Amino acid sequence: MARIFITGSADGLGQLAASALVAQGHEVVLHARNPERARHARQQAPGAVHALVGDLSDVEEIKRLAEEANASGPFDAVIHNAGVYRAPAREVFIVNTLAPYILTCLMQKPKRLIYLSSGMHLQGRADLERLARDQSRVSYSDSKLYVTMLCMAVARRWPGVYANAVDPGWVPTKMGGPNAPDDLHKGYETQVWLAVSDDSAARVSGRYFHHRQARPYNPQAGDVALQERLLNICGGITGVPFPEPVSSDEGQRLLGENP
Repeated sequence: MARIFITGSADGLGQLAASALVAQGHEVVLHARNPERARHARQQAPGAVHALVGDLSDVEEIKRLAEEANASGPFDAVIHNAGVYRAPAREVFIVNTLAPYILTCLMQKPKRLIYLSSGMHLQGRADLERLARDQSRVSYSDSKLYVTMLCMAVARRWPGVYANAVDPGWVPTKMGGPNAPDDLHKGYETQVWLAVSDDSAARVSGRYFHHRQARPYNPQAGDVALQERLLNICGGITGVPFPEPVSSDEGQRLLGENP
C-alpha cells in the first residue's frame, strides 16, 4: 500500500486518478483550492484519507500547502495534476509551473514524482530571459514546457527519486471539453501506473509518457543549461531555492528504499 498526494483532485483527471488509487487500496490525500471543493472531493472519493486546501494561484498559499502536506506525509508518490488553461497568463504560469516547483522544493522527497504535462508543450518556447522579467506573457504551451523541464531537472538532480512527466491526451474533462477525442480512462491510468506499479517500465526516471508509452519530448526540456536557468528563475520569483543535488550515496540509499 502506498501513500499518495494528488493536487487538483476535486474533479477531472485528478479525481479519477484518486478514485482509482483508493479502489486499489492505497492511502490518498486529496487537494482542492477551497473548502467547498475539498468537501466535494471527499464526496467523490470517499475512501480518501484527507483533503488539503490551498489556492495554487497564490505563491504564499502554495508554501502553506507544502507545510500541511508535510504534516500529512511523508508520501510515497506525489502527482502534480493541477493545471489551468483558460486563465490570465501569469496565473497559468503560477499554477502550471510555480506550484509544482514550490511543492517539489518544500515537501519531503517522495519516492515517485509525476508531473502533468501536455502534448502542447511541444509548441512551447523557453524564452527564459523574458520569463525572468515578465511572467504575464507565458502561454499554456510554455507553462507545460517549463513543468516538463522541471521534471527532467528533478530526475537529473535527484537520482533516488523516480520523476516522470505525463501527457494525458486531449480528454473530455471540464478543461478538455465534451468533444475531446481521447480516451478518458487512458487520460489518468498512466499517472496511477507510475505512482504505484512495480512494473520495471514504471520504475524509471526522466521520461515523458503518453498512454504508458515513453515518447519524445521538446528538446529544450532536456537542455541542462536551460533547466538550471529555469530553476534559478523560479527560485528568484518565489524566494524558494531548489534544494542541492543529492549525493551519489544518498541516491543509492533512496533507490534501495523504493518499493
